[in-house]
Amino acid sequence: VDPVTDAEVVETELMLADLASLERRADAWTKRARGGDDEARTMLAVAEPALALLAEGRPAREATVAADRMAAWRGLHLLTAKPMLYVSNVDEASAAAGNDASRRVAAMAAARGAEHVVVAADIEAEIAGLADPVERAGFLAGLGLAEPGLDRLIHAGYRLLGLITFFTAGPKEARACTVPRGTPAAVAGGVIHSDFARGFICAETVACDRFTELGGEQAARAAGAMRQEGRGYRVQDGDVIRFRFNV
Repeated sequence: VDPVTDAEVVETELMLADLASLERRADAWTKRARGGDDEARTMLAVAEPALALLAEGRPAREATVAADRMAAWRGLHLLTAKPMLYVSNVDEASAAAGNDASRRVAAMAAARGAEHVVVAADIEAEIAGLADPVERAGFLAGLGLAEPGLDRLIHAGYRLLGLITFFTAGPKEARACTVPRGTPAAVAGGVIHSDFARGFICAETVACDRFTELGGEQAARAAGAMRQEGRGYRVQDGDVIRFRFNV
C-alpha cells in the first residue's frame, strides 16, 4: 500500500483535466480578444498563471491572484484550485494514532497546505449503529477516541472552507446556522430571516459552552454572561445568539 503515490496519481489526473479544459477555453478567449472583447482579455489574463503552473505539473492553487480578479478566478472552476482534504482509512487498532502510511499522507498534506484526517471506516459503521449517546461515548472512549472520525472530517472541512457555526436557541428548539468566518452579526441574522438583517438592533450573544454550562439563556443572563453586540460584530464559532430587530 502506497497512499502517497495513489494521491499523486489522482492529483495528476485532476491537473490534466484542468489543463485540457483551460486550453480549450483559452483558444476561444484568444479569438474573441482579437476581436476587441474586453471580457475575453480579462479571462485570458486570469487564466495565464494557471496554465503556466498546470503545464509544469503543478496545481492551480499555487497561483497568486489579485483580489480584484478573485471573482473571475473562481469562475474558471478549476479542480486543482480548490482546497484539498486527504482522508486516511486505517484499521481499528490505528484509529486513535494513525499508522506509518497515514503519517506519510499527513506529511504530504502539510507540505501542500492541505488538511488530513484519519478515519477507521469499520469503526464509523459500528458507531452509526449505536443510538444511545452514552453507549456511543463509552465505545469511543474504549478505543481512545474523543469523537467519531466523521466529526473530525466535518471540522476539517469547515476549517478549509473558512466556515463557522452559530446557534439560535428558544424554549422549543435550537438551530445551527453555517456562515463564512468573519461574518458580521447583521448579515448572520439575515441567514435566518431577511427581517433580522433589515431591522437589526443588536445581537445578544454568549458562547455555546458557557450557555450549556449555565443551563440556558435565562441563567446566562442572570450570570451576566450574555452580552450585546452591534451589527458589525464578527460572529464567532459556537456563538449562541438572540437577534433583536424591528419588524
